Order: sequence, then structure tokens, then C-alpha cells
Amino acid sequence: MLQRLYVALGPPFLSVLSAAQTGAEWAVGALYRDLHPPLLRYLRANEPSEAEDLASEVWLDVAGGLARFEGDESAFRSWLFTIARRRLIDLRRRRARRRTDLVPLERLSERADPIDPLSIVDSEGALACLAALPAEQAEVVLLRVVAELDSNEVAAVMGKKPGTIRVMQKRALERLAELVRDESRTRVTRRASGAIWKSR
Repeated sequence: MLQRLYVALGPPFLSVLSAAQTGAEWAVGALYRDLHPPLLRYLRANEPSEAEDLASEVWLDVAGGLARFEGDESAFRSWLFTIARRRLIDLRRRRARRRTDLVPLERLSERADPIDPLSIVDSEGALACLAALPAEQAEVVLLRVVAELDSNEVAAVMGKKPGTIRVMQKRALERLAELVRDESRTRVTRRASGAIWKSR
């Protein structure tokens, strides 16, 4: 079972939410301090170069809808990450609609590599393995681990049933375990090969 890393506001959440809905700065700050770090990790794992801008858009949307929000802490987290997921989808749609310019093949080697999301997240190997998963399975893992949402919250964010999310997570974790085992074997083989060449 996954354990949440964030500090939940717990029972006083409703009083903090109520104060934030009336514009109390301390309450808005408390929500931000609690939820911004996992939000930013989720966005960085998906769009490293756009994460800060996307997070700003998410918080603007939250501010615009805060007075109308009804629910508990779990519902608030789900709402926040639903907004974040929609901003990601919007960004990707905008990119897909952009006109692309044809570039001669010779110039492709001159282009700089895009920002590698693996360099931003703590576990490079984990994200390399995540990239090998189907997109929806990777998103489930990111929402569960990085955003620290439970299965019901992930289901609400992705518009799926909680049982479907649990099945997707199980399959993703099984595949990740295979990939990690394969990577470990590869590292051991490389070390052994290096040792053989050094001894010659």
C-alpha cells in the first residue's frame, strides 16, 4: 500500500477551506503550502519545461472556483489534480495545433536535445521505466506516487472507475518490476564485462 508523503490538513481542513473561500490569506497560504509541492512534482514529471507556468494556471483556476467548491480534503485534492490534468491536456492540444516548419535532415543533428524529464525528478531510473509504460498506466503511477492521490481520487481525476484504476496500477507496477529487474541484470552484465576488459 502506498503511503502519502504530504502533510494533510486533516480535521481543520473544512475551517481552512471556509476561511480561504472568504479570502483569508493565511488559509489560502495553508492550502498552497500543503498542495503545491505534489502538484509541481506531477507537472514536472509530465511537462518539465512548462511545469511552473502550468502550476500558475492551475492555482488561478482554483482561485476562480474556490468560492463555489464544496467537499472535503480528498475532494479538494481530486479537484486540484483534475484541473492540473486538464491544463496538461490543453497544453498538448495547443502544441498539436501549432504549425510545424519542415527542417532539412542535415539540420536535425544541430538541434539541441529537449529538456529531459529524468533530470528533474529524483529517481532517473524510475522515470525511464515509466516512459516504457502505456500513457494511462504511467499517469496512474504518477498520480498515485507523485501527486500522492489514493485510488478513488485518481479515478475522479481520470474519469474512470476506482476498480479500473487499481487494475491499471497493478499492471503498471508489475511491468515496472520487470523493467527494474532487466535494468539490474544489464548493469551487472556491464560491470562484469568491464572487469574482464580491465583484467586483460
